[in-house]
Amino acid sequence: MQDRRRIARNRVYYGGQLAFNARNSTLSCIVRNFNAHGARVEFDAAAFIPDRVDFSVARRGLCCLARLIWCDHDAAGLAFSDAEEAADIIPLDWARRLRDSDRANRQLKSRIDQLLSGR
Repeated sequence: MQDRRRIARNRVYYGGQLAFNARNSTLSCIVRNFNAHGARVEFDAAAFIPDRVDFSVARRGLCCLARLIWCDHDAAGLAFSDAEEAADIIPLDWARRLRDSDRANRQLKSRIDQLLSGR
């Protein structure tokens, strides 16, 4: 296979995560090579991956929007989106914290309503 990358990738072994389906679905992966423009990821088993995913690597502090370039039964190539395209994307851990905070806020409001109606 011919390597058409403009910039070589470094061989790495990082744990990563793909999020899709409005961040309701996540898929753990191993990052096998990496540079500022893309990565090759591997999975334990065959996986379906949509065209666009949120890609995060906790060890690198990376969270970005990525585009699927190619996909095999247990591996995929990702290209990271431009900064302008990903400007509206917040990191996955922030989205999870926000969702948990919203849930806690709804529970507190419900409890306040119960207490006020009991008077």
